[in-house]
Amino acid sequence: MPLENLKPEVESIINQSSTKDEKLKSICELLESNIDYYNWVGFYFKNGDKNELKLGPYVGEPTDHIIIPFGKGICGQVAESNANFVVPDVKAQDNYIACSITVKAEIVIPIFVNGQNLGQIDIDSNTVDPFTKADEEFLEFVCAKVATIL
Repeated sequence: MPLENLKPEVESIINQSSTKDEKLKSICELLESNIDYYNWVGFYFKNGDKNELKLGPYVGEPTDHIIIPFGKGICGQVAESNANFVVPDVKAQDNYIACSITVKAEIVIPIFVNGQNLGQIDIDSNTVDPFTKADEEFLEFVCAKVATIL
């Protein structure tokens, strides 16, 4: 399904009268089930005043990475850089935290609320180099919508 076609569905989920975590989980399910190369979809959020991320709602294989210190792995780097990070091949990254041996690529997009990086969407793919500029732009849209419920 083209990414553009998912935008109204993301907006519909955001506008539902359910809890924040239910909305986030529904977004994860929507993306994972409609985009073939999105094999793990989840959210990480800043853990209070600590310089670490805490796993939020996600879909995919269970992960041991419930807490990620800032600077560690791709997610931890995005928490510090405030910039999108697209990893075409995780084997080429020195600071990659392996969640599963099947993961070949990762994309992480920060979520900003009032200019502050409060979290991120993290997507793993079992395909090498699947993410395009269209994925990045679509996920920025998703993060902007998620920011409205944080």
